[in-house]
Amino acid sequence: MAEKFDFLVLGSGIAGLSYALNVAEHGTVAIVTKKESVESNTNYAQGGVAAVLAPTDSYESHIQDTLTAGAGLCDPDAVEVVVREGPERVLELAEMGAEFTRQQNSFHLGREGGHSANRIVHAADTTGREIERALLSRIRAHRNIQVFEYHFALELITEHHIGQHVTRLRPDIHCYGAYVLDEKADVVKTFLAKVTLLATGGSGRVYLHSTNPSIATGDGVAMAYRAKARLENMEFVQFHPTSLYHPDADSFLISEAVRGDGAVLRNMRGERFMPHYDERAELAPRDIVARAIDDQLKQSGDNHVWLDISHKPSNEILEHFPNIYETCKKFGIDITTDPIPVVPAAHYQCGGVKTDLYGRTSILGLFACGEVACTGLHGANRLASNSLLEALVFSHRAIGPSLDYASSVSKREVVPDWDDSGTEHPHEWVLVSANRDELRRVMWNYVGIVRSTLRLERAARRTKLLYEETEDFYRRSKVSPALCELRNMIAVAYLIIQSASMRHESRGLHYITDYPHTVEEERRSTLV
Repeated sequence: MAEKFDFLVLGSGIAGLSYALNVAEHGTVAIVTKKESVESNTNYAQGGVAAVLAPTDSYESHIQDTLTAGAGLCDPDAVEVVVREGPERVLELAEMGAEFTRQQNSFHLGREGGHSANRIVHAADTTGREIERALLSRIRAHRNIQVFEYHFALELITEHHIGQHVTRLRPDIHCYGAYVLDEKADVVKTFLAKVTLLATGGSGRVYLHSTNPSIATGDGVAMAYRAKARLENMEFVQFHPTSLYHPDADSFLISEAVRGDGAVLRNMRGERFMPHYDERAELAPRDIVARAIDDQLKQSGDNHVWLDISHKPSNEILEHFPNIYETCKKFGIDITTDPIPVVPAAHYQCGGVKTDLYGRTSILGLFACGEVACTGLHGANRLASNSLLEALVFSHRAIGPSLDYASSVSKREVVPDWDDSGTEHPHEWVLVSANRDELRRVMWNYVGIVRSTLRLERAARRTKLLYEETEDFYRRSKVSPALCELRNMIAVAYLIIQSASMRHESRGLHYITDYPHTVEEERRSTLV
C-alpha cells in the first residue's frame, strides 16, 4: 500500500524544512529523513548566513564578492537573485523565532574569508543548530506535515519503474515519488507525490577527512543520476581549510569566522605563512587557504598547522565561539591560550543536480534545493556563508512552480511495489565496510585538494572495481542503509572523477598539476 501526499520532501535541512512549511499551506507534506530530523548539514553549520543588512554594505559588493570567489563560473542571474532576495528570507527566519546574535538593537554581523564587508548573520557559532530548532518547532506543530524519521530514500520513481525506457536526453521524464526503506520495520515503502523535493544535502563523506556529519553520503545526487537527471560541476569540491586535527575529533570544523575574527595561521615553526600566498592573507577564499596549508604540509612533512586566536581577549573568544571553545576543551585545547591544530577536510559540494532559478530539475515534478542542487550561485568555489542563504532563497522560489505543477497533475495511483525477490540479508558486512574505507582513501589520495591526470586515472580504475563488487553484492542482498550509502558514494565518486577529468585547467576548487593555469576556453560548466 503506497503512502500518498501532495508533496514529498527528501531531507530535513534548512532547504527541506523551509519549503515544507510553505507548501503545507496548500497540501499534505511528507518529510523523509534517514536519521533524526535534526541530523543534517544545516545543523552543523557554524558560521552563519551572508546577507546585506548593514547600511554600509551593498548588494553590488556581495554580488562581486560571490563572482570573485566563483572564479568565472557563477551564473550572474543566480547570484543576483540570491543576494537581492536573501535579506528578506533571513528576516523571515528571525520572525519565526530564530535567535540570532544581536548587538544593541541590530544583528551582530561577522565577517568571513572572501567578504569585503561584515554581513554574516549568526547565532554565536551554532547558527545552523538555531535555524533548525526554529524551523522544526513550526514543522512539528503543523497539521499538514508528517515527518518520517529513520526512513532511507532508495530510488526516485520515474517512467523506468513502470516499464518505460528512460534516457538522460529524454525531455519528458517525470518523478512520481520515491521508494523508501523504513529502517526500523525493515520494509520498503512506496511514497507517491505530485511534487518531490530533493533536499538531501552534500557528499563530504566520500572523502576520508570531512567536516560533514556521517549522513552526508551524496544520496540525492546518486538517486538523481540514476533517474537520468542532469548534473553539473561535480569536480568542484570545497575543502574547508581548518578542521580540528585530533584522532578523536572526527574532523570537527573550526569555523571560518574564527579567521574572520582575527585568527592567524602559522606553520610548525611558528611562522605566519598566508601573507606569502595571497594579499588577503587569512581572509582569502577557502580554496586558496586550503592549498596554502596543503603546500606547507607537503614542504615540511608535518601533519597539521596552527590556527591561533589566543591574542584576542578571552571574553570575546568565549562570547563569539562558545561551541568551538567547549569542543576543543574536551580534547585538551584551550583556544584562549593555545593555538589550534588544524588540517583541511572535505566540506562542501559546489556542483550537484542542475536546476533553474526556481529549483526545477530536468525531471518534471522533481525540484532540488540546498547543497544537493547546482543553481549556478557558487560557480567554481562557494563564498563563505552563501550556502544557507542559497537554500533559503531557492526553496522559497520553488514554492510557486511547485504549486503550479501540483495543480496540473494527479497523483499516480499505480506503481509497482519494490521488488526484492531473490535477495537475502547479507552475512559478510565486512565487504561493505572495507569497500567504503577503500573508496574514501582513494578519493582523499587521488581526487583531493591537488589532482593530476595520473591520479584521476588511478582513481577511476579503483572506483570501477569497487562499483562492480558493490553492484554484485547489491543485486544479491536485501537493501540496508549501509549498503545503499556505499552504492551512492561510489556513484558520486565516479561523477567527481569524470567531471575532474573533463576540465583541462585549474579553476577555483579544481587544481590539477597537468593544467596549472586557468584557460578561458575552459570557462564552462561540466554537465554529466
